[in-house]
Amino acid sequence: MDWARFAQQLAAMARDLLAQDSVDSTLSRITGSAVELVEGCEAAGILVLHGGKVQTLAPTGRLVVDSDRLQERLSEGPCFDAARTKEGERVFRIRDFGQEQPRWPAYAPAAHRLGIGSMMGFLLYTEDEELGALNIYSRSPGAFTEASELAGWLLASHAAVAFSSARTHAQMERAVATRHLIGEAMGILMGSHRLTEEQAFDVLRRYSQENNIKLNEVARRVCEQGSLG
Repeated sequence: MDWARFAQQLAAMARDLLAQDSVDSTLSRITGSAVELVEGCEAAGILVLHGGKVQTLAPTGRLVVDSDRLQERLSEGPCFDAARTKEGERVFRIRDFGQEQPRWPAYAPAAHRLGIGSMMGFLLYTEDEELGALNIYSRSPGAFTEASELAGWLLASHAAVAFSSARTHAQMERAVATRHLIGEAMGILMGSHRLTEEQAFDVLRRYSQENNIKLNEVARRVCEQGSLG
């Protein structure tokens, strides 16, 4: 592997990741980069666990989705393990799914029937949070070498930071939009009912609690309808 060229490509990818304008585009760039940069990679995706439920993000092919659904149904598999690992292994490399895999006795033969020959899984994490796993697939057995694993790990390290940054930025944008929406709703109530700012907010808060509706949704209704009626 030409590591000098790989380093240049990785640096360009890192700059490109931080330039993306949404979480979805960041994730798509991550999985696309895996196919471009990791030798042997034919498909890639990001698996995120929500309890026992699996969410597949930015898959580059149907094989990724089918594999994730299979792992969710069986509650086992290398990517499933990578996404929920707290300590120990943060990288999984399975050379040949045509051979017995005692660690995943149900998933491995089913994955082989799907057409998966070999795969790798990398935990996506930052110091403060775990985000899921970057999963890399090939239809051929033995497609991934130690060089492929190192390249995947370097990509995943950059990807975790970019993913976390994009998600934080999106959360901040939503928070700002929510504050603006609530402020607008308060202004409507203050004008129509001659309320103080504190009274208007209290009306929104009580309606939210009594009707089990999120505060931003209550504010949206006021802005659209002009009242809580």
